Amino acid sequence: MAQMLSVPKWFDLHTHFRQGENVAAYIADHLRMGCAGALAMPNTLPPVSGIDGPNTEDRWTIESYRGMLLDAGANQFEELIVPLYLTAQTTAQDIEKGAKSGLLRACKYYPPHGTTNSAHGVPIEKWIGSDVLRAMEANGIVLCLHGEQHGLSGPEYFDAAVTAESRFYQDWMPQLLATHGDLKLVCEHITTKVAVDFVESSPVERVGATITPQHLLFTMGHLVQGLKYHLYCLPLVKFQEDREALRTAVMKPGQSAFFAGTDSAPHTDKVTECGCAAGCYTGGCAPQLYAMAFEEAGADLDSEEGRDAFTRFLSLNGPHFYGFPPSGESFALVREPSETPVLLAPGGEVTPLPLGVGTPLSWSLG
Repeated sequence: MAQMLSVPKWFDLHTHFRQGENVAAYIADHLRMGCAGALAMPNTLPPVSGIDGPNTEDRWTIESYRGMLLDAGANQFEELIVPLYLTAQTTAQDIEKGAKSGLLRACKYYPPHGTTNSAHGVPIEKWIGSDVLRAMEANGIVLCLHGEQHGLSGPEYFDAAVTAESRFYQDWMPQLLATHGDLKLVCEHITTKVAVDFVESSPVERVGATITPQHLLFTMGHLVQGLKYHLYCLPLVKFQEDREALRTAVMKPGQSAFFAGTDSAPHTDKVTECGCAAGCYTGGCAPQLYAMAFEEAGADLDSEEGRDAFTRFLSLNGPHFYGFPPSGESFALVREPSETPVLLAPGGEVTPLPLGVGTPLSWSLG
């Protein structure tokens, strides 16, 4: 009889539902894989950089985008968080207004031109000590960080000794933590040992981190061997030492700082004329990939210790950090081989190539 693993429904606290006619299909993929809630990223076109009221040509609002997602099926989630995209136009008054309304629970920092639709980002040094971050502290708003230094040359951006992420966590994160003593930080989709070390040395009530399936499973060798463009994401997958640090972190008994955030990104046109779109689509296969990663890290998911580590990461730590209850419902994974179906859009055309395609899955959704 196949092994069945029953865990509380999980929360994807970093994902992308984008915009347009396929949003409902992306949300349905999340619901099918036992996802109880999501933090939906605001790097739409235009960005979600306003609090309430109607959308305009230059910006969308949390209220409007959240309403769009709810209408597309996200009303079946237990929690839906839409962060505010921090831009040069963001003010402390926006933060106070959003907090009072209840619409604003988190803000998102993007390094300028560092990833998809991040052209509106402002360098981190402009935010440290700012009235905007002071207002976030005062109102209990979480800062979600894409932690990479912008504007680096090729050798500084990615090298065996240094990467854009390691530079960011060495040069800016200690200063940010020290300057804003009451600000809660989520270090998103971390990929390096440097970032793991920063999180583990920080106060657990103030600093958490999301980790994606791809960064727990794969290294740069997997990406470049055959040039698997569907594995191309930002931050890039790194080296074996980094992957080992991530795996060790999520496996530590009782850890509460690290939690699930897939960074699932549905790019319908992955290869473009000027390069490759950054992001892995893991709708339909994320829990299976996470279970495989935990087993590769040495977890025995039949044991109480292994199940506890997996459940903490997938279902409990994220809600605890953001201050909402874990789900009271469960979903099941079954140890049976499966394949990730390719998502078809409402019109019948193939949409994003899921990361699970070409990766034999050792678990199925129950």
